[in-house]
Amino acid sequence: MKKLTVSLSGGRSYDITISRGLLSRCGEEVKKVFSGREAAVVTDSNVGPLYAKTVLDSLRGAGFSVKSISFPAGEPSKNMDTLVQLYDGLLTPHPFPMTRSGLIVALGGGVTGDMAGFAAATLFRGVPYVQIPTTLLAQVDSSVGGKVAVDLKQGKNLAGAFYQPLAVLIDPDTLDTLPDRVFFDGMAEVVKYGFIGDRALLELLEGCAGRAELSARTEEIIYRSCGQKRRVVEADEQDTGGRMVLNFGHTLGHAYEKLGNYSRYMHGEAVACGMAAILRMGEAHGLTAPGTAERAKRLLSRFGLPTRAEAVSPAALRETLAYDKKGSGGELTAVFCKEAGEAFLKKMPKAEFAAWAEELS
Repeated sequence: MKKLTVSLSGGRSYDITISRGLLSRCGEEVKKVFSGREAAVVTDSNVGPLYAKTVLDSLRGAGFSVKSISFPAGEPSKNMDTLVQLYDGLLTPHPFPMTRSGLIVALGGGVTGDMAGFAAATLFRGVPYVQIPTTLLAQVDSSVGGKVAVDLKQGKNLAGAFYQPLAVLIDPDTLDTLPDRVFFDGMAEVVKYGFIGDRALLELLEGCAGRAELSARTEEIIYRSCGQKRRVVEADEQDTGGRMVLNFGHTLGHAYEKLGNYSRYMHGEAVACGMAAILRMGEAHGLTAPGTAERAKRLLSRFGLPTRAEAVSPAALRETLAYDKKGSGGELTAVFCKEAGEAFLKKMPKAEFAAWAEELS
């Protein structure tokens, strides 16, 4: 078992626990951080059939009354309509209606964590929740840090909140049931951590030939990734300064997702394209050491991740960037790398950033 503590201002803190077989013991772990008696498990149509029974049985065994709410899996479900359906399920009186003294358990990938977390942040102006991420992307990134959100038609994650969980419970065994595409989609976020600040992690990844070798070192990979995100979040919980470095590859990645109608690219695939593009952009403008983009391309390609998004029109790209959350007015904060393992922030006009992006096509 590995454990990290996220320590925030005002004495707030929570643990990230990483242990194989943790799903079957999650009830006892939840009991350590939550004194209530009712827990609602929110999951999706993919994860529910695999793991909901294990979690519900464990919660019952620890003395909780439980209920389960499921929604259709996938990014297209991450919207206000699905959120209203979650509210309805949580408030349904059978077997009990959710109250402020209840608990929401997010069981699934990044979409589930975001949806359940946002429901927890907004229902009754806030009910406690626990994250149990089941995909690599959610385990290393989206479950940690308290960002919860839904997508709007104008862009990704535009309606959201900062709302920290009581705990994050990570069972690496859940990764065994992931299709290769979903597993490697999560590796994009792991690669991100390497490029923004962990050269040793990059070298570890470069030494693994495929999924079997990565799986043998999964706990270390998750621990290092979560450790780096913890460090950044502790220094800037509200994403007003240094935390923006976690956006490496995401400014363009979110644009690629939206312009692909959230169906052409998975999140990690879009971020992989975004990272490769920003590194090429940085090299072209003297901000990034030569060869850095090629190093990223080799590593991402090894994991079957794309490094060039399909061409998008300049007008569509500019419109999408207009809603980027990491900026204000006509500016955005872009994340570049000086070299592998060293990222920095650069404020620049959105029009200039879009023009640089257009040069790459």
